[in-house]
Amino acid sequence: MRWADLLLLLPAAPYRLAAFPFAALFHHLCASGHLSLTARYIFLLAGGCLLAGTAMGSYAVLLLIPAAGSVLVLLSVSRARVHTWVFALQMSSQTLCHLGLSSQELDPQDARPAITLSTIMLLTQKATSLGLDIHEGVVLLRLGQGLLQRALPLCSYLLFFPALLGGPLCSFSRFQAQVESSEALPRRLSAVGQRCLCALALQGLRVGLAAGLAGKEGCAGLGCLPCLWARALLLRLAYYMHWVLDEALLEVAGFRPEAGQGDLSLHDLWMLETTHRLAVFTRTWNKSTSHWLRRLVFQRCPAQPLLATFAFSAWWHGLRPGQVFGFLCWAVMVEADYRIHPFLSARATSQSVKLLYRGTTWVFTQLIVAYILVAVETESFSMLCLLWTSCNSILPLSYGLTLLLLLLVKKLKQN
Repeated sequence: MRWADLLLLLPAAPYRLAAFPFAALFHHLCASGHLSLTARYIFLLAGGCLLAGTAMGSYAVLLLIPAAGSVLVLLSVSRARVHTWVFALQMSSQTLCHLGLSSQELDPQDARPAITLSTIMLLTQKATSLGLDIHEGVVLLRLGQGLLQRALPLCSYLLFFPALLGGPLCSFSRFQAQVESSEALPRRLSAVGQRCLCALALQGLRVGLAAGLAGKEGCAGLGCLPCLWARALLLRLAYYMHWVLDEALLEVAGFRPEAGQGDLSLHDLWMLETTHRLAVFTRTWNKSTSHWLRRLVFQRCPAQPLLATFAFSAWWHGLRPGQVFGFLCWAVMVEADYRIHPFLSARATSQSVKLLYRGTTWVFTQLIVAYILVAVETESFSMLCLLWTSCNSILPLSYGLTLLLLLLVKKLKQN
C-alpha cells in the first residue's frame, strides 16, 4: 500500500488535510487572545475564500455568487418570506450548476467541478437552515449595526473554511456562540487523534478491499450479489472516512456540532453496519443531512412526506438518472421496511426464530443498501439499465411487491 493511496478518498481530501494547520492556527490565535471578534470572522471568511480558490479555481465563482446573494436576501427580505426566497435562490442556482457542468465535456482527471458541486450543496444546507431559523424566530438578526457588521457573521458562517468542503451541518446560532465566546474555543486533541486514526484505518480497509476485488468485476446470476455488496462497501468506507476527516477538522478549529448531530460516531458506525432495519440505517446515514431534510421537507410536507423527502434529496443531489431511481427506490424500501418488520417481528416468538429473523433481515438490509448506493452512484442511463435488469433487482422488487400486498391486505380489512 502506497502512502499516496491512503490520501485518495474523495477529490477534496488533500485540501481538507491542507486546512488542518490553518484550523490549528485559528484556534491558537483565539486561545491566546490575539484575535478580536471581527478578526475571528474575517479569518474564517478569508480562509474559506482562499480554500475555495485553491480547490476550485475559477469554478469558485459559482460558489461565491449564490453565497453573496443569500446574504443579501437574508438581510433585506422580511422574516415571513426569507426562507422561501433563500430556498428559491439556492436551489435554482445549484440546479443550474448541476445541469451546466454535467452538460459539458469535462476532463475526468479534473476534480474541481466535483468539489464545486459538493460545496454548493453544503452551501444550500447552511443557507436554507439559516433561513428557516430566521423565519421561525430562532435567530434574530441585529438591526442596530451597519450593513457590513451585520453581513460579516453571515458571510463567515456560509463560507468558513473548516466546514467549507464538508459537514456536518452546524446551526448559525451554535457557530455564532462558539466564535463570540469570551473563552477559548474548546478543543479535544485526543478526539482529533482518534478520528484521524479512524480515518487512516478506514482508508486502509478500503484500499485492501479494492485490491482484493481487482480483476473480479465479472459475475453472472446470483453471483453478482456479493460483487454488488463489495462495491457498496467501498463506497460506504469512502463516505465514513470523509465524515471522520470533516469532524476532525472542525474539532481542530474548536467547532463541534451538538451532541448526536455529527455525521459519524463509533456508535453510528456500529449501528450502520449491524442494523437489520433499513429505516434505522436511513436515519443514521449522514445524520446532519438527514436532520436537515427532515426539518426542511418531511415536517413541512402535508402529503406523502417520505416520498417528498427522497424526491427532494434526488433533486438536491443533481437529478441524474441513477440518483432519481436510487432515491425513489430508497423511499419505497423504507416504506416497505416500516410495514414488513412489524409483521415479521410479531411472528418471531421463540429465540431461535428471532435470531433467524434478525440475521435474515440484516442480510436483506445490507443487500438493499448496496443496491441503492450503487444505483445512486451510477452515472449513465445504460449502466442503470444493466443494474435494473440484473439479478441484484430481485430483493428490491420482492420488497416492493410485499409492500403492495400488505397495503392491499390493510385496505381489504378496512373495507
